[in-house]
Amino acid sequence: MSRGRAARLLAVACGGVVGAFALIALFAPWLAPYDPNGTDLGSRLLPPAFLERGRLAHPLGTDHLGRDILSRLVAGSRVTLLVGASTVLLGGLVGGAIGLATGFFGGVLDRVAMRLADVQASFPYILVSLALIAVLGPSLGIVIAVLGLASWPVYARTIRGAVLAVRSRDYVTVAVALGAHPMRILAAHVTPNVLGPLVIVATLQVSNVMIAEATLSFLGLGVPLSTPTWGGMLREGQSYLFYAPWLAAWPGLAIMLVAVSTNFLGDALNDRIASA
Repeated sequence: MSRGRAARLLAVACGGVVGAFALIALFAPWLAPYDPNGTDLGSRLLPPAFLERGRLAHPLGTDHLGRDILSRLVAGSRVTLLVGASTVLLGGLVGGAIGLATGFFGGVLDRVAMRLADVQASFPYILVSLALIAVLGPSLGIVIAVLGLASWPVYARTIRGAVLAVRSRDYVTVAVALGAHPMRILAAHVTPNVLGPLVIVATLQVSNVMIAEATLSFLGLGVPLSTPTWGGMLREGQSYLFYAPWLAAWPGLAIMLVAVSTNFLGDALNDRIASA
């Protein structure tokens, strides 16, 4: 099998994984076999069905309160993927707009925006998020807003570099010489040619955002504890690692699968655009 074909098959497989989780998140209320918050202390800490004492009624086991792990994974996928998609959309819009403006117009706006990006980039991404959420309080909306706004420098720098490259091309030079309005040049000639890098960065950022959300939930600073999330499930399972490891294994596996798959998809998109 050639290297190119293997890369395409890997990209298709990763796309299938991401698509499957997206469908699970979309239809979560109908796919979850039990109420994700429904407790049954008589069935607490049941192992997965393929282990001794496991029950087919709970194929992935139950947690310390008797809640079905499969149902909580399905319900948690909706929150985790919602945070990932919404955060990337917010960060992409804000950072992309700043990158377009600074790269095309330059001047004072460029210098000020890039210095602000330098200042924010000097602080660890997760540390900035932790500090802001600790002040504002944990909620789904706050988590999305904080993670999205904390990631704008990544998009701004990437799009600014792409705009600088596009701005020097002949068709932009001709449009300027013909007296086209700057906003028309930006909308018709520049923006369509920088969407590729924006999509690539957004795809690669999904995994970072998901891991950041899981970290915040693990520390108790994510969405409310009553809402099932993969990070929250990891947090609850840490006390049972030695005699009920499935509590943390399943959400950890889910996070790993989606994060690795989106990274490979981003790499495949990058290779495809670079070879076009």
